[in-house]
This record gives sequence, C-alpha cells and structure tokens, in this order.
Amino acid sequence: MFIVGYFLQAVASVLHILMTTATIVIIARAVLSWVSPDPYNQIVRIINQLSEPLLFPVRKRVPYFSGIDFSPLIVLLIIMFLDNFLVASLNRIAIALIQGG
Repeated sequence: MFIVGYFLQAVASVLHILMTTATIVIIARAVLSWVSPDPYNQIVRIINQLSEPLLFPVRKRVPYFSGIDFSPLIVLLIIMFLDNFLVASLNRIAIALIQGG
C-alpha cells in the first residue's frame, strides 16, 4: 500500500503547485486590471487566457457591486479552500498509507 501512498502524495504535490500557479495568475490579472495595460502585450494576453476560464463561470453568477468585480476574490477563496482541504486530506491519507504499509 505504500506505493498508493506515494502516488497520492505526488498527486497532492502537483495539485498544490497548480493551485499556487492559479493563485499567482489570478492576482496578476487583478493587478493588471488596475493599471490598464496594453492588450496586445504577450504577457498580458497569456495571463488573460489562463485566468479567464477560472473567472468566467464565477463572473456569470456573481453580479458587479458598484462597478467592482468580486470574481477574483471568490476564485481565490475557492482555490485556498481546495488547497487547504483537498491537498491536506490527500497528504494525510498518503501518510497513513505509507506508515501502515
């Protein structure tokens, strides 16, 4: 069973890295929305292309309040919850399997 434990530990690590990367992209998108960057800049386009699939479903359901878009905040809270709950749970299960096997 220790092989399954190491596999779950690896999955948890990859998920943590993906969630950290998503967090950085969402924060970069929020900061860029404050400064009105050149939309043809390659970095701006990449950040927009990476963040829009995460933000669009939330943006459809949550209206703007006084012209403020709260979708980045909501997505960041969801990512933090998943990182703290899902990744920690997978690590805990992996440790139990490694020590038990």
